[in-house]
Amino acid sequence: MVEVARQQGMELPEGEATSQEPAEEPLPPLIAEAHEAIERGDLDAAVASYEKHLQESPADAEAKAGLATVSLMRRTQGADLAAAREAAAQRPDDLDAQLLVADLDMLGGHVDDAFARLLEQLRGADQETKDAVRARLLELFEVAGPGDPRVAPARKRLANLLF
Repeated sequence: MVEVARQQGMELPEGEATSQEPAEEPLPPLIAEAHEAIERGDLDAAVASYEKHLQESPADAEAKAGLATVSLMRRTQGADLAAAREAAAQRPDDLDAQLLVADLDMLGGHVDDAFARLLEQLRGADQETKDAVRARLLELFEVAGPGDPRVAPARKRLANLLF
């Protein structure tokens, strides 16, 4: 409202502009610490800060998503997309190669591709593979966020393939 008034050339009394705008809440200290670590490129420190915050506030969905995102960034740091794709194509049974490409797809915004690649790994998989794929998918669901429309169908397919 204040912005609309300004655009129409109205002058506001002193202090009026700030009273209408909601104050931004400060970040919890450990989350702020994690953000600073990310900006410095210290992903290990960011993970540590998120983990410590989650020990104190285990239900903090934003912190869970932040931790999942930083973990994704850490796993893909220095990875060569073309080489990773080639390795995954040459070795379709190499779970690590498939996990890396799924991570790179997720980081690149190819969420459907990441989910589909991992869900495909579940067909005929042994329990160890199922556990690894399930864990990674749950983490990628956190990165995407519960509101992402691609998450619910992927969760349903995961449940169907596991049980």
